[in-house]
Amino acid sequence: MRTEFTAEQLTDPAIQRSNEILRSCVHCGFCTATCPTYQVLGDELDSPRGRIYLIKDMLENNRVPDEKTVKHVDRCLSCLACMSTCPSGVHYMHLVDHARAYIESNYKRPFMDRVLRSVLAMILPYPTRFRLALLAAKIGRPFSFLMPDARLKAMLAMAPKTIPPVSRNDDAQVFRAKGERKMRVVLMTGCAQRALNTDINDATIRLLTRFGCEVVIADGQGCCGALTHHMGKSDQSHASAAKNIGAWMAEHRGDGLDAVVINTSGCGTTVKDYGHMFRNDVLAKDAATVSDLAMDVSEILMKLDLPEGTDQNLRVAYHAACSLQHGQQIKTHPKTLLNRAGFTVLEPADPHLCCGSAGTYNLMQPEISAQLKTRKVRTLEAKNPDIIAAGNIGCMMQIGSGTDVPIVHTVELLDWATGGPKPPALSGKTEHDAAVPILR
Repeated sequence: MRTEFTAEQLTDPAIQRSNEILRSCVHCGFCTATCPTYQVLGDELDSPRGRIYLIKDMLENNRVPDEKTVKHVDRCLSCLACMSTCPSGVHYMHLVDHARAYIESNYKRPFMDRVLRSVLAMILPYPTRFRLALLAAKIGRPFSFLMPDARLKAMLAMAPKTIPPVSRNDDAQVFRAKGERKMRVVLMTGCAQRALNTDINDATIRLLTRFGCEVVIADGQGCCGALTHHMGKSDQSHASAAKNIGAWMAEHRGDGLDAVVINTSGCGTTVKDYGHMFRNDVLAKDAATVSDLAMDVSEILMKLDLPEGTDQNLRVAYHAACSLQHGQQIKTHPKTLLNRAGFTVLEPADPHLCCGSAGTYNLMQPEISAQLKTRKVRTLEAKNPDIIAAGNIGCMMQIGSGTDVPIVHTVELLDWATGGPKPPALSGKTEHDAAVPILR
């Protein structure tokens, strides 16, 4: 694609990077075949190719974003299926991230949009605030019919039936390896996951220590920054990321680290991109080191060589989170591990398509998200599974709200198959120990 940025514009590193990406696009349209929003809406401007044209025009002319451009960029899921499909290697993720930051800085959204986006940015990355919001949503859910905005209704509907108690495993500490220590790793505990499902981190710690990892919960770590990063709120996202870089590098420089383990794939895609995010910052070197250390939990488990398990006599439909299969290009590890543990793994039709969760997308674009959820649930249920497994909390919440089939994280099944407790979602457990606080 030909671009016409001025020499002055190209002194901006963000423009320089977007120019490289735009020039690599050859207009072939392969991306339209795998773009979920194009399949649902049928509008060229809701395809990666269409959005690329809109972004190019906006950036080249250094203009105030118009409503049409903002609408179509906002409708992008950032599922990155286009990057898996593109034969030219167009790095759409960096381009759309730049576009969102540019829009955030140069476009005044309608009042309600500004309020909702600010509220989400102030609540979701902070587990205690998020828990309070979930409690409020449970109280307000019976009155959702009074809400004038579909997005407010979606936020109320998001609250789970039960809010799990705080897990003390998420506090800063070190879990020693069982037997010989093979690795020393830090576990990113996340933010929304700590409010929505504490079983995932608990199972991850048991599993990693069982197979020789010393697991560190680093003091000072928190949200990866993905939620605000994809809203274009760069100052907030970089501040969150910088805290993690500082916390993890302190451990790396101390007793050393073999990996930063991440069990929420949406976070993993962002952490692996810290090197790019901070490429022109004083933290550039440390950020690049953290990106090199970052690994999805399935990558670590493949290195630990889990033993072959006996037949579990359970059919598991595996949902491939977009951030894992497209963002990190990890396509086979979870299925290999589940098969090795003794589960019968089933793959649904169109596994490359997004479930519609996509961070805050299901809250900000509820109608499109609902269509994608319906499609995803239909393909998963068509396999008649006993269980649905996924590697991302957002996908688990999205799919779980549309099916009665139990949905669990991949690590919960692997933990169970190798000596851990049965996942609560499979045991029918709905009540938590009242002695454990819901808020810290």
